[in-house]
Amino acid sequence: MVGIKRNIVVLLAVSLVALNACSSWGHSGADSNRNPVENSTAAAAADADPFGKYNYPVTLKIGIGVDPSFRSSKGETPANNIWVAAIKENLNVDIKIAWQVANPNLSQKVSLSIASDDLPDAMVVDSIQLNHMAKAGQLADLTEAYHKAASPVMKRIMNSADGIALKSVTFDGKMLALPSVDAEDMSMMWIRKDWLDKLGLQPPKTMDELERAAKAFVENDPDGNGKRDTIGITAGGPLYDDFTYGPGSFTLDPIFAAYKSYPGFWREGTDGRPVYGSILPETKAALAKIRDLYAKGLIDKDIGIHKAPEEVVINGSTGIFFLPFYGGYTPLPEVLKNNPDANWQAYALPLDADGKFNAKAFNPSKTFVVVRKGYGHPEAVIRIHNLILRDEVKYGFDYQPLRSVLAPRDEIAFSVQALQEVLSGAKTPEDFADKEEYKLLKHDLATIKNAKLEPYDHTDIQYWNIADKDFPRAYSLMVGGRNLLDRNINKIRSVSYLRTRTVESKWANLKKLESEAFIKIILGSAPIDSFDTFVRAWKTQGGDQIAKEMAESLNR
Repeated sequence: MVGIKRNIVVLLAVSLVALNACSSWGHSGADSNRNPVENSTAAAAADADPFGKYNYPVTLKIGIGVDPSFRSSKGETPANNIWVAAIKENLNVDIKIAWQVANPNLSQKVSLSIASDDLPDAMVVDSIQLNHMAKAGQLADLTEAYHKAASPVMKRIMNSADGIALKSVTFDGKMLALPSVDAEDMSMMWIRKDWLDKLGLQPPKTMDELERAAKAFVENDPDGNGKRDTIGITAGGPLYDDFTYGPGSFTLDPIFAAYKSYPGFWREGTDGRPVYGSILPETKAALAKIRDLYAKGLIDKDIGIHKAPEEVVINGSTGIFFLPFYGGYTPLPEVLKNNPDANWQAYALPLDADGKFNAKAFNPSKTFVVVRKGYGHPEAVIRIHNLILRDEVKYGFDYQPLRSVLAPRDEIAFSVQALQEVLSGAKTPEDFADKEEYKLLKHDLATIKNAKLEPYDHTDIQYWNIADKDFPRAYSLMVGGRNLLDRNINKIRSVSYLRTRTVESKWANLKKLESEAFIKIILGSAPIDSFDTFVRAWKTQGGDQIAKEMAESLNR
């Protein structure tokens, strides 16, 4: 289980693999030999039906990113697979592969297409690429296509994002892309409750209690092997997630948030203008505490350099880490192979001084499906996604063209609530039959009692069938996901998730400056007051310019 931080989306059935389209500027809509009046009439009729099938073949040429190591168990290929066949059969749209590159080279290939103005019919882009194309006038207006062709399920998903997703693709009143929508999640505390029980401790609510628990885990031999070889808190990779992505794995975001520090996020300053959370006094205070925990040996000594921090979880060495809801997917299955009694439980902790759990709320949209200006059938792209939403459980996730995550923002929380109500007998699975946008809910409700043992309101590991194939998702929902229902959560949003032109050119260097300064402070190789030196350098090396651009984008 190495390198899970950004690959977990695959395990959650919310793969972020961008399958991007490419074609020449030649005709790629209806067959050019068809009567144009016939074509126009047929297209108009199809526009009105979210699953409308064209009366003639419509071609959509795509370029794709591929994983060179992936081999289909069914012998399928990008050009010949169940999705290509289903789209042809249901919509009469022919998916053609114009080019394919390895996934690591995909972003570069898309950027070259944009820069050369040799655009595909449709492709999946990131926010910077979307902004470039919008400014260059390269994109088709999808406003009418979306309102006419989007299925009710798709519209409910878009509406679940409270307008944030659609706003991210609206330029001068025009919808220029189909945004992805991710289910809302957050980083939370996962802790060895069996260790707590053995040492007579409760789940730590405050930072003082967290420190005491970590100290006990390090000093009091919770694994019972007679050696002082256990770790209090494990972290690895980025110390926290920024406004461009998240939530990630094994960060220290909840500890920062306990001090009302939100590094990587844009906050509203006292003058109403955006200010970067990493340069605020609260972040200095949080760093001082983390530095103290590290000096006391309560945080893994390899913090910041772990390539696979989950390894110390899997081998049973650590007692606390921070992860979103999906702990049941990974690393728990590997953990339980070694120790089936390891009782990892998740909590919306630690709390701040006001008794609140502060959780970063991340941008719902990270990828965007765009259609080139001049393509004859932009509604075809909308209907392909209607079909994917309807039939994803039937046909699976491999080789979906123009793959873009589309999930209700409350998918995790809603699913947990539904499972709890069915397990308690308050409702039946049939009560949720009309919730098509929650694509895995029907399966979850039908299988939950295979994985969850009675009593259903107890989530300790002994009340689970860990051998059941649906255990990873069920455990993730009922142990991790339940925390999203906690009314004590204070959701903290970045005032902007926009990647401005200076973010594009200078963010990598600024992030490097920030990461190096913070890890030196934590490890004790630089004094805590070096934070002030970092702030000055960050501001002069591009930070002030980004803040100005953020303010301009918000009209502040």
